[in-house]
Amino acid sequence: MKLLVCIKQVPDMESKFRIDADGVWYDRGDLAWRMNEYDEYAVEQAVRQKEQAGGDVTVLCIGSDQVKETMKKALAMGCDRGVHIADSHSYMKDPYQIAAMIAEFARDKGFDIIFTGMQSQDRGSGQVGVMLAELLDMAAITTIVDYTYDNGSVVVQRELEGGVKAKVKAALPVLVTCQLGLNTPRYPTLPNIMKAKKKELLTIEAKMLQSTDSMQKTVKMALPEKRVGGLFLEGEPDSIADRLIAILKEKTSVLA
Repeated sequence: MKLLVCIKQVPDMESKFRIDADGVWYDRGDLAWRMNEYDEYAVEQAVRQKEQAGGDVTVLCIGSDQVKETMKKALAMGCDRGVHIADSHSYMKDPYQIAAMIAEFARDKGFDIIFTGMQSQDRGSGQVGVMLAELLDMAAITTIVDYTYDNGSVVVQRELEGGVKAKVKAALPVLVTCQLGLNTPRYPTLPNIMKAKKKELLTIEAKMLQSTDSMQKTVKMALPEKRVGGLFLEGEPDSIADRLIAILKEKTSVLA
């Protein structure tokens, strides 16, 4: 069985973000980097699938050379080989362009199951996985929180709005996008970290893959405006009501 898991390197969300000089993305300097959290669940599920039914797991990541450090973690978690699509400007590409590059690589590889995170923590579009499935003419099941493999099919539970869960079964080939809580990602052990250094990590230049025109373009990015703190009124209800009316009248007169 051939398995593909797609990951992304993102900034640690505890980092202090600044808008870059062009005003269309965040400044990439002085940031700590890590594997996208949703993708950790995808890697773990792909490795569990291999352990259950056998097979081979390829981990794929798009970005500059620095993403190789994140890929090494996936290899240490149990992926068999890595494919790095080298593109130092991948952060400027829209979800369709990203999906198209992955599809161009994967189209003739015969992957049975593709695992992705539900979305990336920085862009948060949640579109790459389903677009990739469409381009590869595969079934797609999104936001899965439970997963079982059963003799050539996957049986999953999807998390819907309002806490509702839907059970879905699909035959291979299939793509699934993984939600938080699907599993508990393993921590790479030192022996596996050392083994990962010897695993194949192939680099493909993005220009070698079919390119597509951008369908979306970021025009401007800005940090949220700072808001003034709230005001808590304490006391008896009648007193609070009088004070609230007085405050509203004051605010109205200022705006007028």
